[in-house]
Amino acid sequence: MTIVNCLLLLMQSLLYFGVMAALFRLRDRVGLGLFICALGVMHFLENYLASVFYIALPFGVFSPGSTVLFSGKLVMLLLLYIKEDAATVRQPIYGLLIGNLLLVTMIMILRQHEIVPPRIDTAPDISFIDQVGWLMVWGTLLLFIDSFAIIMLYERLGAWFRGATVTRLIISACAVLTFDQIGFIIPLHFLAGADMSVFVGGWVAKMGAAVVFSILLATYLRRFEPPFLVEGMPLNDLFNTLTYRERYEDLVRRSGHDSLTGLLHRGRFEEMGRRAVTTAVRDRTPLALLVIDVDNFKGINDRRGHVAGDKVLCLVAARLRNLVGPTDYVFRLGGDELAVLTPQKFEAARHLAERIRHDIEQGTRHDADPVTVSIGIGTVTQEVTTLPDLYMAADSSLYSAKSGGRNRVGAAMEPAE
Repeated sequence: MTIVNCLLLLMQSLLYFGVMAALFRLRDRVGLGLFICALGVMHFLENYLASVFYIALPFGVFSPGSTVLFSGKLVMLLLLYIKEDAATVRQPIYGLLIGNLLLVTMIMILRQHEIVPPRIDTAPDISFIDQVGWLMVWGTLLLFIDSFAIIMLYERLGAWFRGATVTRLIISACAVLTFDQIGFIIPLHFLAGADMSVFVGGWVAKMGAAVVFSILLATYLRRFEPPFLVEGMPLNDLFNTLTYRERYEDLVRRSGHDSLTGLLHRGRFEEMGRRAVTTAVRDRTPLALLVIDVDNFKGINDRRGHVAGDKVLCLVAARLRNLVGPTDYVFRLGGDELAVLTPQKFEAARHLAERIRHDIEQGTRHDADPVTVSIGIGTVTQEVTTLPDLYMAADSSLYSAKSGGRNRVGAAMEPAE
């Protein structure tokens, strides 16, 4: 019977890997959806078997669900990462987590129904959910951790075993499956009374599965997939991608920014400007506001269209970002009106304004025509103590620049010390 059980386990492993690898191999023709859906369907069977279906071998008791299917699923996720990327593999990882939590929640609600049997001699029995429900939740959380761990460990081992794919796969799978077996058996012991033979049997079986699936995966990669052409990403970047951290950071970066130019928008100007003026007045520190208008911008839009106007704005915004210092903030206030908030005295702010004006005139072209700007300056003084006052002072200076012929910094008197 022992030999029969071993042969059946090997048959299950070969069948599982063969079908899943074939679906993955056909991904360019049929899409990744088939592969991922098959992975999800087998996930339920794996959890069910892990709670109710066990077999005995000389080294202990274990479940094919937590051995063959769970180990195989981890290896399939690793395959998806190796041949696709971290942004792709995180989708089924999060999908399995959310799907299982939703499944258990739905079942908890369904249990509240008053059930009517379809026939007198039959009655629905979903008591198996009581056995498998908690295990599905806990197993899914472990899978979530295991999936990240096996991918990151595989990449980390690349520094020592770059050319030894089988070694990297076996070490990664064995280490993560050992952690999983410890995490899996603890609640199983306290809630279901599983004894030490289940832990030992499950661990030995998972180590065997790790070796078998690693060899199968390495063989598949060598025989059926093109060679690796790119190096793996740094571990920090990999973790950020797997956890959607880069999406969060991109969202933080984009929030409060103008979608066209990438500069801070008017709302951030109101918020940050008020705070900066309050601090400057309280601490008696310098603060200046430069208000910048693109000269003849309406004419550019009228003659060449709004697309051309948008391009000019982006060129000017890029110049501004390169010209300002690390303590300066650049905003798009609306239309072609830009602004720079800088913690400088009047004279230093005027030099910055002249440098901006000159750099944009010399270095910015659109259809061979030079792009120029007019700039107004306002500074915090004893009379200018609010953001509206500061903006009005800079706007008055800007009006002076436009009236004087454009492409200049507006006339303004340096405030008294």
